[in-house]
Amino acid sequence: MNILVTGGCGFIGSHFLRYMMDIYAKDFFICLDALTYAGNKNNIKDLLEDSRLTMVEGNIRDASFVDTLFVTYKPDVVVHFAAETHVDRSIIGPQVFLETNVVGTGILLDTCLRHGIERFHHVSTDEVYGTLPLQGGSPFTEQSPLLPSSPYATSKASSDLLVLSYYKTYGLPITISRCSNNYGTHQYPEKLIPLMIQRALQEAPLPVYGDGLNVRDWIHVVDHCRAIDTILQAGVIGEVYNIGGGKEIANIDLVKQILGILDKPYELITYVNDRLGHDLRYAVDSSKVQSLGWKPEYTMEDSLKGIVEWYGDTLKS
Repeated sequence: MNILVTGGCGFIGSHFLRYMMDIYAKDFFICLDALTYAGNKNNIKDLLEDSRLTMVEGNIRDASFVDTLFVTYKPDVVVHFAAETHVDRSIIGPQVFLETNVVGTGILLDTCLRHGIERFHHVSTDEVYGTLPLQGGSPFTEQSPLLPSSPYATSKASSDLLVLSYYKTYGLPITISRCSNNYGTHQYPEKLIPLMIQRALQEAPLPVYGDGLNVRDWIHVVDHCRAIDTILQAGVIGEVYNIGGGKEIANIDLVKQILGILDKPYELITYVNDRLGHDLRYAVDSSKVQSLGWKPEYTMEDSLKGIVEWYGDTLKS
């Protein structure tokens, strides 16, 4: 089987390639990445020594390029990670989020339809549901309404609906997963955990939005990859699956944990003006994907220290 992974040089995409290549020794993989600021070829440098992986640089917004890619490599399955993902950047400049996350996804869907692929799996986010109250409020289910707050989340909700329309209108075999916040190695340092580690090691101020009480549900990136594989193997065509780690924690408490691991003072924390449209809390009900046989294997309590140390060693080298 030929598996095309878009955004395969990014944080989650590179972990997914690593996981899948280790599990499925007889399959072949194509990594498509535009290698923008968040895509790093070094994330898969060792994997490229394996003849089962082909790296292709290009943009999903280029319809002619994408079609040529499908003609050349004939993918059977597409796992679509490629996206602009940083909320702050979407607030400053939303247009590229619409172009990549909506138009780019549409181009991929059109191409998959023409070439008759076996499965298109779309990787989305829990942010499409909007916000929960800090206290109370049941976790989002797959039936929760889409009420995104940021341009980023809105672009992902739009792409989700576009993917679903290709199933309902054309019968394209799709699945969608909506995941909570990921943590792990190789994440670009604009995101919370690597940013705080980097700033703490420099003994520079750690910027925390508002009062720091906004809550996120965290999942280890490898558990996310395992869940996507489970959906590919056992998921129902046309269905959406929430993926969460079941670890809700306030941003300020997570930052303090990182400082504790690094033995740095809390005085480095600097509260800054809150993000525009900042969602209070995310939490998802993962019982649907767990009914397929998946459950998280990693806990933040057991793995955060090693991840912090990895970033520390990487930043020092």
